[in-house]
Amino acid sequence: MKNHFLKKGLFYWAALLLLLSGAAWAAGGMDFSQSPEVSGTQEGAVRMPKQQERMALNYVNQPPLIPHSVDGYQINTNTNRCLQCHGVEHYRATGAPRISPTHFIDSEGKVLAGVAPRRYFCLQCHVPQTDASPIVDNTFTPSKGFGQ
Repeated sequence: MKNHFLKKGLFYWAALLLLLSGAAWAAGGMDFSQSPEVSGTQEGAVRMPKQQERMALNYVNQPPLIPHSVDGYQINTNTNRCLQCHGVEHYRATGAPRISPTHFIDSEGKVLAGVAPRRYFCLQCHVPQTDASPIVDNTFTPSKGFGQ
């Protein structure tokens, strides 16, 4: 019986910690004001370029990589810096690729007027591209017809 209460207590503490950390994250948003660097490579830290050509995708439905720095970008529940260039109202004027129509479909398949909540935080899937060496060696090769 003692183990049951211990497990239940740990579960509630873990749930509370997760809830509080999520609330703190949502309130503060994601702040990318620090200089973006990739560390842990064989050559040391690698700075991401401000603008570069888009890298080829490696497999079907791969989220495109970001060909520019996201230094200073704010993405939180109130604002999304990415949409200022890639949103449907702005992409023509900025010349940026338009956000995919799939980003307007909610988890139940309903088409929304705005970006679906599960697609709003762009940097969950899209990451800045860099030519940094892999931190961990791997044998990945792109799908046929993709990559290089």
